[in-house]
Amino acid sequence: MTTSFTSPLPKEIDELWERRSELTPDDTAARDTIIGAVDELDAGKARVAFVDPDSDQVVVDERAKRSILLSFRVLGMEESQVGDFYHHDRIPLKKRFEGVRVVPGAIARWGAHLAPGVVLMPSFTNFGAWVGSGTMVDTWATVGSCAQVGENVHLSGGVGVGGVLEPPQASPVVIEDDAFLGSRSMVVEGARVRRGAKLGAGTILTSSTRVYDAETGEELPRGEAPAWSVCVTANRVKSFPGGDFGMPVLLVLKRLEEGQEHDKLALNDMLREHGVNA
Repeated sequence: MTTSFTSPLPKEIDELWERRSELTPDDTAARDTIIGAVDELDAGKARVAFVDPDSDQVVVDERAKRSILLSFRVLGMEESQVGDFYHHDRIPLKKRFEGVRVVPGAIARWGAHLAPGVVLMPSFTNFGAWVGSGTMVDTWATVGSCAQVGENVHLSGGVGVGGVLEPPQASPVVIEDDAFLGSRSMVVEGARVRRGAKLGAGTILTSSTRVYDAETGEELPRGEAPAWSVCVTANRVKSFPGGDFGMPVLLVLKRLEEGQEHDKLALNDMLREHGVNA
């Protein structure tokens, strides 16, 4: 947490964190406090991380992540059943779906917030994630633990948005509003897709991925897809003692006008010029 940010979750979470090794499911007072905190995350009254509009930096609520980690200490294993499928886990499935379309086969765990207008195709949304209004989580896409996905985002089929729980101060993956992630793209390790960015199919972005502008050759901040851009995975030759090898990088093919609406057909045409699909 930053000095200018105060978590909406109770400070008792920090006290419980200091003695977490002692906690068990028999500690009913601690259990009630932790469940209450995770319920706040589930309802969207608190969240693991957000982009500070003044500093443009990702702010992590360590208390929120601690609540999630502590829940594994105070929740016992329980059996559950969905149709003919049986489960044995500490974390129950989500039950709040006001205004959310949940197609059969979609799974969301308690502690994940889904804003009204979200559409879940058969997919998986993990503990502590946040998914904004108007976002489509398409078939076989995964939203990892604590990942932050903005409004009007399209996560295409098979997209993997990585999760992070430990350490508590680690920044999760952040996908900002109006972004588009092409089929089978992977965004992991706290990488950031800025507002309106479009990733071609199969794009890989990690926190250490080097990013280059195709027009100028300029190297841009690592681990970030720039706002209002079209990006794909490419290779840049690097010399090693054993020879020259192509290392994966993120290549910014085009800059879009700020606020430019997503047009999948136009995006496909643009990417096909470079041998990539959306």
